[in-house]
Order: sequence, then C-alpha cells, then structure tokens
Amino acid sequence: MLLAPSGDMALRQRDLIIIATCLMLLIIVPVIILTLLFAWRYRESATDAPYNPDWDHSTVLELAIWAAPLLIIIALGAVTWVSTHQLDPYRPLTRIDAGRPVPADVKPLTVEVVAMDWKWLFLYPEQGIATVNELAAPVDRPIAFRITATSVMNAFFVPSLAGMVYAMPGMETKLHAVINKSGVYEGFSANYSGAGFSHMRFKFHGLSNQDFESWIQQVKSSGQGLSTDTYLKLAQPSERDAVQRYASVAPGLYDLILNRCVGGGRCMADTMALDRSRGKFDPFAGICTARNTAATAPVFASESARNDGRVLLQ
Repeated sequence: MLLAPSGDMALRQRDLIIIATCLMLLIIVPVIILTLLFAWRYRESATDAPYNPDWDHSTVLELAIWAAPLLIIIALGAVTWVSTHQLDPYRPLTRIDAGRPVPADVKPLTVEVVAMDWKWLFLYPEQGIATVNELAAPVDRPIAFRITATSVMNAFFVPSLAGMVYAMPGMETKLHAVINKSGVYEGFSANYSGAGFSHMRFKFHGLSNQDFESWIQQVKSSGQGLSTDTYLKLAQPSERDAVQRYASVAPGLYDLILNRCVGGGRCMADTMALDRSRGKFDPFAGICTARNTAATAPVFASESARNDGRVLLQ
C-alpha cells in the first residue's frame, strides 16, 4: 500500500521516500563496496598489495570524501524542506493529481474523526450522518478531516490515502487528502492505545459520486440516531465492533467530544476562555467577587444552555 497508493498525497509521500532513499544510497552503497574492497585488497595474506607507510594526504581523495556527501545532504535537505511544506496535512489541497488542480467550485468533504476505545467514529456534518468503523468518500474530491480522540492518543492512518496523523483527546489535528481510485482500503490506528489496539481497524471506501450518494441514503435509511446518550454508551471500551450506521447526529456532538463535555459539566473552551479573561490586566478579573459578580456570567450562561436552563456549579 505504501509503494502503490491510490491517493495523490500518499503518492507524493511515496515519491519523497524513494528520492530520499536513492540520495542516501549514493553514499551508503559506495562506502559498503569500498569497505569490502579495502578489506580484501589489504588482507594479511595479500603480500603483493602496495604499501606506503608515509602516506598522509590526498587532495583529490579529501575533496571526494567531503564534497560528495555535502552535495547530497544539500540536495536531500532541499527536497525534504520543499516536500514537507507542500505535503503539510493542515494545508488545503491545491490539486487532485499531478495533472489536475482543484476546481474553484469544488468544496471539500468534511469528515470528523473520533478515535475511541477501540473503534473509530466518523461524523459527516454536512450530510448529518455518522458511522462506526466505516469511512467513505467520493473519488477525486478533496477530503478535510478533523481528528480528535476520547481517551488516549491514537493515530489515524489509511496508507493508500495519506500519511499518519495523531488523534489526541481534547485536541484537534487535521488532514487534507484525496482518493483517486475507486476501491476498498484498509485503515487502522498506528499508535498503541491499549488492549483492543490490534483490532482498531476500519474500511475506507473510495466511491464514485453516484455511489457515494447512494451510500449516504443507505446510512440515512438505517433509522438509528446518534444522540448524546447513545454516544456515551458507544464510548464505553469495546473490541471488534461491527460496522454501525447512524441516520442522524446530535447537533454539535463533535465539538462536545473535542471539548470533553458530552456528559455535561464545563467545556474546555469555556475553561480556556475564563483563563484568558484572567490573564489580561487584572489577575482577579475572571473571579466572581462581591464587586465583580458578573465575571463568570458568560461561563454560567453557556453551561445553562447545555443543561436546559439549569446552572450546574462545579
């Protein structure tokens, strides 16, 4: 999969691996050959080999020893620097493949990815659906992944699509990619995350536009909705989960997962906003006191909205 990918990002990463390997082999192979040659030529039993005990310098040899590796390091550094910026997973795609730029009227497909114990949850906010251990996308359409996790760190990896990107609780990473060939591809976690790690796999389906629309309708016809209560049950550790489909998703569920407040309580975004307000000019600006009773009103208001008007003090 790594050397025969079906996505443009993975293809360009493969090319970078091949170029970097070939450049390094330009040094490694001659060194190995010369080491074996010198060991054979100047072995103890080779009495006819030339021997010059007073030799201590050769300008030509010094230039070859230092100039060749230096030039290769410069070339390797240039190729790597350019490629790593072009292949930045956070950078929106500018091309479908080598011969086709991304059309101006094409909007990327947004997929929100949640690494769980020990399964994958995929949310499609524009389509209002969700799946477990099943991912699908249309061929030749850019995909914008937003990635997070529920408990421990994982790594989202579809080798045929693009490189590995970490998934971390309370944080969001991103990946922009495109699949160029129809097919079914392997996806998995590439970072050890506990007992069920080895079975934390899913199928990625590269579909035509028509087949992708049909797939969406199939998911919507499943009849099951992903509410916050359903999500909390799904979030319990489990292994070898079968594919599950959800015809609807609770509004803002991904943001609640990201901010670690699906079950209620203060969201991380509110906590950070309160911390920022404390750090401006007055260290006590965000603390509710007899003279500053309105300091925490925005936080209480947001908590009240999430709890049907009931303010929950932590």
